[in-house]
Amino acid sequence: MGTQGHMLECELRPGKQHCQSGTTAFIARSVETLQTLGLGGKCLLRLDSGNAAADNFDAFGDHYFIVKRNPRREYPEQMLALARRVGDKQDSREGKNVYTGFFGHFHPGGDQNRPCVPVAFEVIERTIDIDGQKLLVPKLEVNTWWTNLSCRAKTVLDLYHGHGPSEQYHSELKSDLDVERLPSGRLCANKIILLCAMVAFNLLRGLGQEVIKRAGLAPQKINIPRWRIKTVLKNIVYCAVRLVRHAGRIELHFGKRCRWFEVIQDIAHSFA
Repeated sequence: MGTQGHMLECELRPGKQHCQSGTTAFIARSVETLQTLGLGGKCLLRLDSGNAAADNFDAFGDHYFIVKRNPRREYPEQMLALARRVGDKQDSREGKNVYTGFFGHFHPGGDQNRPCVPVAFEVIERTIDIDGQKLLVPKLEVNTWWTNLSCRAKTVLDLYHGHGPSEQYHSELKSDLDVERLPSGRLCANKIILLCAMVAFNLLRGLGQEVIKRAGLAPQKINIPRWRIKTVLKNIVYCAVRLVRHAGRIELHFGKRCRWFEVIQDIAHSFA
């Protein structure tokens, strides 16, 4: 969630469950949680083609969305002709023509009773492959997305392709927090473990952002928007301290050579 990659809703499902099963209720619950947090502005919901069902559009509310769409009923040649007529040709290499733009006459789920939703498209025509070999028959690639964003189609494409960092967040959860293999053979127990991992993930993500805010106190140069969970654990959480109980107080005694002491102290004072 957001540009730092916090986790909002975490749901563990059986492997045999279809990706769309229960997704409408999950989206509605996530949107409600977003409203509870009181964040300013609207959020952008980004879904893959498996969740392009018409029912999901009712759960988006007033938020922005980009949903991958499968052009099942349209022929690539038909889409290419339409893209040439209404789209914008992008700069590309020789033998590769890329057209982007919007279609405005499609209904989610093919339901004519639903209002039309704009469809951003990217149609790629290749007459020469990447090795310079001319093709007898042009190779066509069609990508379309449902969206309610009022921006250029190229911007919609870039925002959708930005799901790459989201995959990195999944990697951090599984590798850095060692949650790739859940320990129990019971699904309900693993759900609880995953929810606890979500809490730990968000705490460490927030701690990393607090460190970045204090880049001037850090012993090394920090010029990145966020830290990996592994980096937070290595530099902050794994600092060696001595736990001292004295006069009814509990204190943490750091070593004289602790490089991150000033950062940790400033964070502790800000939350005291």
